[in-house]
Amino acid sequence: MTARLLIIGAGGFGREILAWAEDVVRATPSPEWTIGGFLDANPQALKAFNIDVPVVGDPASYAPQPNDRFVCAIGDPATKLRVCEALRGRGAQFINLVHPTALVGPRCQLGTGAILCPFAALTVDVTLGDFVTLNLRAGVGHDVRIGDGATLNAYCDVTGAARLGKGVFMGSHAVVAPKAVVEDFARIGAGSVVVRRVKAGSSVIGVPAKRIDFDTVAAPAESAKAA
Repeated sequence: MTARLLIIGAGGFGREILAWAEDVVRATPSPEWTIGGFLDANPQALKAFNIDVPVVGDPASYAPQPNDRFVCAIGDPATKLRVCEALRGRGAQFINLVHPTALVGPRCQLGTGAILCPFAALTVDVTLGDFVTLNLRAGVGHDVRIGDGATLNAYCDVTGAARLGKGVFMGSHAVVAPKAVVEDFARIGAGSVVVRRVKAGSSVIGVPAKRIDFDTVAAPAESAKAA
């Protein structure tokens, strides 16, 4: 029996994942699954769009069925991990969604629930944890290790022997230099270049990337508003 694929999250990225999943089905002579719908807290999430795929439930309460397969279209790593682990605890079975144009080189290892969008590339000897997302044209060099739940947005470049911890978020066009280390749940701003180590839970931006305190950044705007 062919399984049905449920996409977790019916927002913008969810609609992109729908398109890439349709590409996978078209490119596969005997697909193991068909697209069954979305899980989203908002049952009207797709109302404004001409999409013939329903929202079938809320991921917080949905009871996975034996024939269900799942892929997660949530970008924020912490939220993604929380939702996916909760569903997996209720018996959900996740697939790896690899677009036909994505490149997976020799000896690369993918965890469960990976997403490789169009033209994403893993070169050689790359290891991905569970629920790792590579968006459009994101590239990962030789011997890189990426932890569970990480999200690499479009055109990111993680170069040879770099290490990304659990829950790392990279904005579009961000770069991690060779052998640099990005610790758990760190966030790298769009267009930034990491050349050394980024500490766990911190946010960095710039070339080279430096830590940024969002409370400090917001303070002048708040002061101006008060004035």
